[in-house]
Amino acid sequence: MSSSHERDAVGPFADRIFIVLNPTAGQDAPARLRRAIGRAFAARGALFDLVETRYAGHATELTRVAVMRGYRAVCVVGGDGTIAEAATALAGTEVPLALIPRGTANQLARNLKIPTRLDAAVEVATRGAPTPMDLGRIDGRAFALVAGAGYDAAVMATATRPLKDRWGFAAYVYAAVKAAIHATPARFHVVADGREVEVSAVSVMIANIGELFTAFLPFGLPLVPHPARSWQDGLLDVLVVAPRNLPDLAAVLWRAARRKFSGDDRLLHFQAREVWIQAEPVVPVEIDGDTVGETPVTASVLRQGIRVLTPGG
Repeated sequence: MSSSHERDAVGPFADRIFIVLNPTAGQDAPARLRRAIGRAFAARGALFDLVETRYAGHATELTRVAVMRGYRAVCVVGGDGTIAEAATALAGTEVPLALIPRGTANQLARNLKIPTRLDAAVEVATRGAPTPMDLGRIDGRAFALVAGAGYDAAVMATATRPLKDRWGFAAYVYAAVKAAIHATPARFHVVADGREVEVSAVSVMIANIGELFTAFLPFGLPLVPHPARSWQDGLLDVLVVAPRNLPDLAAVLWRAARRKFSGDDRLLHFQAREVWIQAEPVVPVEIDGDTVGETPVTASVLRQGIRVLTPGG
């Protein structure tokens, strides 16, 4: 089989796609999903091997094996957290990442215009264009979307797997409201490429992509003034959310929706290649939806650190 992203590698796996499936992502029955994936790849004459993840971090381990064996691509069937795990192993390699979005939010797929319909996503996975994309990195773990300290990490911790299985995207809405009610500002000390900022805030977000999408709105929520292709500019976007009360938080979100990121000390935005965040008291940290610890934390950008198969190839 020929493809626009086939590499010159040789070996028993060079013409095969390695599929990493997270059976707990989304609301599909795993057995039915495996059969549907098999039919879609077979219909395109695409050879593949499929392995399911069994625990947190397993996607990283599986993807490292796929890279060592010389697979021509790694395809993640799951959500943004599983994608981040696979991206950690693919960072800096020539093996492209393909996506079949099956998570609750599927933010990366939506930013990259990868379809959520399975058959269409498999078409991109087998014939898509390898597109360079920046990655963020924290303690050796990559993130394609957003890392954050404070409020957004509390939201992700509240939106548990059982809640997402039951309510889908509404779990994030519930978690956001609950976290907002109990949000307590911390004193943040942020150093971004040598620029220091000290501020009382509820959250500091570090974005690799520029827009978040919800199931309830026909448009995205910008995280940066110019979200298009923000994942290719070689910089991380730092967003400091510093409302004084709950109505302030709604006002901050409204400003972001209108892409007004200056002129208000409740919402600060700047860009950097490396960002260090400390908070007093310490606050939780999340990476692409997974809680991973507490502050302090250092994030850096890996310019064009991965290639993702996108439509148009």
